[in-house]
Amino acid sequence: MADVPNYPPVEPHICVKDGLEAIAFYEKAFGAKNTFKQMTEDGKRVMHANLSLFGGTIMMHDEFPEYGGDVLSPQSRGGASVAININLPKAAEVDQAVDRAVKAGATLVMPVEDTFWNARYGRVKDPFGHVWAFNAPLGGA
Repeated sequence: MADVPNYPPVEPHICVKDGLEAIAFYEKAFGAKNTFKQMTEDGKRVMHANLSLFGGTIMMHDEFPEYGGDVLSPQSRGGASVAININLPKAAEVDQAVDRAVKAGATLVMPVEDTFWNARYGRVKDPFGHVWAFNAPLGGA
C-alpha cells in the first residue's frame, strides 16, 4: 500500500484555463515549486498539480467541462468568488510579493497600504482570474 500524503487541514484547489501556463506564472510570480503534475493523455491539459508556495500548498487543474462538473475557472465564471490570502511574517514582504506578481503579469487590484486592522495589505489578480491577497502585521522588522 502506498504512503498517504500528509495533507494540511485546509488546502485550496483551484481551476484554471491553460494549466501549464498557470504553473509557469505561479513559479515566476510567487516562487511556487511544482511538486506533482499529471497531464491528460494528449498532454494538453493538467489533470492535477500540486504547487508549494509561501509555506503552503495549492492543488490545481485545468477545466474539464466535458465531465459535467461545476468547477470552472474564474474566467469562465466571470470572476473570482474568493481571494487566496497569503499571510507573510514581515510588512516589507507584502510590498515585495505584490511587486513581483505585478512584474510577472498580475493586475493590481488593491495597492499595498497600511490598514485599519494594523497590517500591511495588498491584492492582485493573476492572469487566470484568481485574486491573491497579501497580508502582514505592522510593526515587525
